[in-house]
Amino acid sequence: MNQRGLWLRAGGFVAATLLIALLGAWLLFGRDRSPIQTDLLAMLPATERNPMAEVAAQRLAHANGDRVILLVANADDDRAKAAARELGRALSKNNVFASVTAELPPFDLQQMIAPYLAHRFTLLADADRTALAQPGYNPAQALAQRVNEPFSTGVGTRLQDDPFGWLQHWLDQQPWSRSPLVPEDNLLTVHRDNATYVLVTATLNGSSYDDAIQKRALSALNQVERDVEHDQPGTNVLRTGALFYAAAARAGAEHDVHMVGLVSTIGIALLLLAVFRSPGPLLLAFLSTAIGIVAATTMSVLVFGQIYLLTLVFGAALLGEAVDYSIQYLSARANAGDAWEPRKGLRQVRPALLLALGTSLLGYALLGLVPFSALRQMACFAMTGMTVACVSVFWLLPALVQRPAKPLSSPSVRIALALQSTVSRFAHGYRGAVIAILLLLLAIPGWWQLRHDDDVHLLVAPPASLASQEAQIRDITGLGNGTQFYLVQGADEEQVLQREEALEQRLQPLVDSGHMQGWLGLAGMVPSQQRQRANQALLEPLFSQPDRMRQWLSGAGFRDADITSWLQAWPGTTLELHAWLKTPLATPFRYLWMGEDGHGGAASLVLPQGDVPSTALQSAAANLPGVTLVDKPASISDLFGRYRRYASVWLLAAIVLIVPVFAWRYGLSDVPRVLAPPVFGIALTLAVLGYLHQPLTLFHWMALMLVLGVGANYAVFLREGEPHVAHRPGAMYASVLLSAITALLSFGLLALSSMPALRGFGLTLLLGIGFTALLVPASVTQRKTFS
Repeated sequence: MNQRGLWLRAGGFVAATLLIALLGAWLLFGRDRSPIQTDLLAMLPATERNPMAEVAAQRLAHANGDRVILLVANADDDRAKAAARELGRALSKNNVFASVTAELPPFDLQQMIAPYLAHRFTLLADADRTALAQPGYNPAQALAQRVNEPFSTGVGTRLQDDPFGWLQHWLDQQPWSRSPLVPEDNLLTVHRDNATYVLVTATLNGSSYDDAIQKRALSALNQVERDVEHDQPGTNVLRTGALFYAAAARAGAEHDVHMVGLVSTIGIALLLLAVFRSPGPLLLAFLSTAIGIVAATTMSVLVFGQIYLLTLVFGAALLGEAVDYSIQYLSARANAGDAWEPRKGLRQVRPALLLALGTSLLGYALLGLVPFSALRQMACFAMTGMTVACVSVFWLLPALVQRPAKPLSSPSVRIALALQSTVSRFAHGYRGAVIAILLLLLAIPGWWQLRHDDDVHLLVAPPASLASQEAQIRDITGLGNGTQFYLVQGADEEQVLQREEALEQRLQPLVDSGHMQGWLGLAGMVPSQQRQRANQALLEPLFSQPDRMRQWLSGAGFRDADITSWLQAWPGTTLELHAWLKTPLATPFRYLWMGEDGHGGAASLVLPQGDVPSTALQSAAANLPGVTLVDKPASISDLFGRYRRYASVWLLAAIVLIVPVFAWRYGLSDVPRVLAPPVFGIALTLAVLGYLHQPLTLFHWMALMLVLGVGANYAVFLREGEPHVAHRPGAMYASVLLSAITALLSFGLLALSSMPALRGFGLTLLLGIGFTALLVPASVTQRKTFS
């Protein structure tokens, strides 16, 4: 290719790069909604075999996703209530909140009872059902006990409407009666630990995961909280909600991106300046890498419609691997001296770069096979970025590096030669075999200590302050968002309610034994028609003798008009679910009804309350038709565990797939030597992780897959480049070490990430790349090394 052809190809590449950059800028900044996804649930894979269970899991996860819960605390009762009112008024003035609830509108507690009066004879508490079913039930005794009960300050029925207390007992079991929060001065209040706590809730006018909504809402909340705490001394505001977790995740990711990107950029820049002794190679290396990252970002958003925080942090680390291709080309230029010719240099490095690219793409392609959208996006990002960075070396750099460059710095070459000579001397012959055996013996205790941990919560590490505040709010108010729930399915709503009741009979022993606080389900608020008719049947013997009933009530002091009204109300009507769901009282609980499932059936949710082991919940649902325990974190953890177990097979498969490629290039007899550095690097990395008591996760295995690809790259670079630098021993290994150190400066920094999964990923790469880079001289025979 002539000079004109080089410039034409470079011009076309630059034009394509500009178009990709413009598209990426529009995708990231030119639309109403940012494609950066801070919702961690969005990147989790579907794990439920039952499609309705998957829908229910998503619905429950986002039921309160846009709600903010604030708990205003003060040792002084008046100040706590004043602070809550002030907080509510201030937040309601900001249109980032669709609604704010602090002060409740004045209402009569009897309004909560009135809808149930027509159904009073069909609603019985379990204790009353049991008592009425006994032959020795004494109505007169039950009536006397009810008449002599102390006055109720909560949701209490009038004596003339419920003389035996049956409806009252049923109401006492309802969620609003069990809640620690009680209306006081039109505020939902809890008195505890010598302090008053007042609940304030707000609903965002948008999504918690929208960057603009996050910033506006947090700014408003922070300002209002400061004002309230200033105006009402001693006030403390506890907060929880998806808004705060999403914002913390975004802040953590941004910190990681800045830390990894900035530190690695500075480190790589200083390293390249020291080795190449000129700013030109530095700028060219970063140009090539930047083009790759821009293309990778654009492709990720195009393919997935969004980009995850995990991918952004990973993308910042990709800098150290994508820069390898330009480093090898620029090293060839430096080593050629005055004989440099761009096209000849390109022919020299092309086989090595294509082999290296192929092995890297193989590792990332296997990563993309995992049914986990975040990992697939990381694979897409890496494959695109690496490919474009490599193509930029072929199409862009030759036109920009026409003149010869300074040779690599002498200290770097001398250090590399000394290290290469030492490793090569001990890696060959009988000494190599002995050292290999010793290393394996040292590794065995580490392998023996290896453990695994597939907990999905390792994906994130929410700030301790947020987790503490959520725990406090849950403990004080009883409010909380559990991740475990039962999906109850049936042919229609009646069968669903009957199956809920069967489940509740299994759950009650867990409550009685103290292993469970309770549960939230529709059947507890609207019994099945079968249960309600059975309740009427239990009361039938008492009402079959109206004169005797009148005698009991008259003897207890009831007026004749009230007695007549009571008797005329019998037998009443049954309460129907579809009618109850339309009442204001049902508003907080409507999300429990899944409705029709699209297959002629219906479904509902039952939420266990309290920290209950999954095994106990699973046992409670065993052999109950239509009842499925859905534990999303546990199911995702199981999925991670399954693919972690497969990962060793994938790693072996990757090695097997690389063998024919290397055999074609180097001959079958040399394949073990070429693969020895990455394979030993992986083995030693696993041993160190065992000694460090670092539990293995899917992310550790995915990192080992990349160690294989990167390590194979280094072996390829060294073998392909050695024949061209016979005049300057150590120069080729110096460029390999340069590539390795740039990778360590980027991927290794992930070990400091705020995300636990990325910390393990980074630590594994740090160890694996380090070991492999040191062992790479063993991949070249002594004759080839020092010819």
